[in-house]
Amino acid sequence: MVGVYGGAAAYLGDITEKIFPKKVTNGALGISINYEVADKLLIRAGVTYSIVGGADVYSKKADLAIRNLSFETTLLEFSLLGEYNLLSLYDYKYTPYVFAGLAMFKFNPYTYDASGKKTFLKPLSTEGQGLSGYPDRKPYSLNQLAIPFGGGIKFAINDKLRIGAEFGIRKLFTDYLDDVSTNYIDRADLLGAKGQLAVDLSYRGDEVGSSTLYPAKGEIRGSIENKDYYYFSGVHLTYRLEISGGGTGRGRKSQTGCPVNVY
Repeated sequence: MVGVYGGAAAYLGDITEKIFPKKVTNGALGISINYEVADKLLIRAGVTYSIVGGADVYSKKADLAIRNLSFETTLLEFSLLGEYNLLSLYDYKYTPYVFAGLAMFKFNPYTYDASGKKTFLKPLSTEGQGLSGYPDRKPYSLNQLAIPFGGGIKFAINDKLRIGAEFGIRKLFTDYLDDVSTNYIDRADLLGAKGQLAVDLSYRGDEVGSSTLYPAKGEIRGSIENKDYYYFSGVHLTYRLEISGGGTGRGRKSQTGCPVNVY
């Protein structure tokens, strides 16, 4: 089967408090190839593109609103999933289903400075990543692994066409999807190593009138205890391709009484 996916994407981390926040939820598009191992079990390989982000300006917590950080990143995900249908679509019109697997994704967080200029955040070492005075702050990779899992409900429109409404979460092994994870470093260290722009974008309270020009070294900037997540919700439409020669695959009959073909 070949498939297409469309839906909404968002992230959960240090700069977002809600699921699918209205002002920073974006679209997601994808394609997939699906192979039926058994009546209820499929292997699914897919590529999905989306953009996720967050902004403290939308927070109801005063300390976060004053921090005034924001980010966006494009996500390009390659995934391999096992998908299990609780019911056979050869016998029923619909079925709940679950999936899990492994994914690799590419990201690169960026923000816009006070003048509206787009700036990528990793090179700025906003929390001291890669600086000599902070050996415990290692630069993060822009290529990461994730564990996707989720579920939904799938309908058999006809013998070839199926549609599923699903929700999927990606558990990450990085806390820097949003470039925020731990504590502030010394302002002078950051200024000397990376310049004024790095200082300006690591704490942006001055842009919203905060009396704190820059937090003291060691003050909390993010939460290292909980890794970031991103997630999708949408519709997965699949179409079964017939093999040449008119083979009948497993010999099962569809709901219309006709033999089914190999996926």
